[in-house]
Amino acid sequence: MPKPLSPGRLEAFSDGVIAVIITIMVLELHVPGKEVSNLNGLIALAPLLTVYLLSFVQTGIYWVNHHYLVDDLDHVTHGILWANLAFLFTLSLIPFATTWIGSRGISSFSVALYAFTCVLPAITWVVLSNCICHTSGQPPAGSRIKQAISTGLYFGSIPAAYWSPKAALGMICLVAILWLLPPQKVVEQTRSFKSDKQSHSDPR
Repeated sequence: MPKPLSPGRLEAFSDGVIAVIITIMVLELHVPGKEVSNLNGLIALAPLLTVYLLSFVQTGIYWVNHHYLVDDLDHVTHGILWANLAFLFTLSLIPFATTWIGSRGISSFSVALYAFTCVLPAITWVVLSNCICHTSGQPPAGSRIKQAISTGLYFGSIPAAYWSPKAALGMICLVAILWLLPPQKVVEQTRSFKSDKQSHSDPR
């Protein structure tokens, strides 16, 4: 009888790709030439550093929630493997848009492009989440409402960039803040684990 496909390789491959994505972004942070003073060099790099931080946090949030999602799996399907590849592909476009802002500066087009590259992994994440939840029979750690709000903010930030690029970046920052809060499911599991651990360690 054939064994089911283990999620181990999917998780390891995803971890590796996400690590490369973060590494590519940091390699784009170039030190200004000696003709520019230290302070002016930092000021010139400030927009790219800010967007790099935002991109790093967003990528990190996806990595954390990917761990929560895959943790519920005991096997993977063909659909999950391809949905995961689609998600990783769209996530890998974030360094491109980050570098674009670093090269061209904060403008309506560059921020709209950045917002568009944020929309793509949000969409593929919903697909991947649905595939995994259908297979595992478990709800996602992050609520569907939070996913819908995040995707809506990403979509809204594209036209908002032509009204105010900084406001559009603020909308994207809001999504990051929203996902920095731990999911209720994970909080409850942590409390349950601590409670069980304390009960087992109690000598009485």
